[in-house]
Amino acid sequence: MTKLFNYFEQAFDELIHKVTWPTWSELQQSTLITLVSVIVLTLIIFGMDGVSELVFENFYKFFK
Repeated sequence: MTKLFNYFEQAFDELIHKVTWPTWSELQQSTLITLVSVIVLTLIIFGMDGVSELVFENFYKFFK
């Protein structure tokens, strides 16, 4: 039981004294970059899906 208590005590000490937390503006900037990246990747995948759908539709029509 003391090992478990010691682990939590060390983890808490590390979070309070050793971790460098981002400032509010850094957090907002990182969130914005992540959001824009997700939107761009979503649009790219959506476009690739549409192009592959057109290619396969024409491929099946050609060989039918």
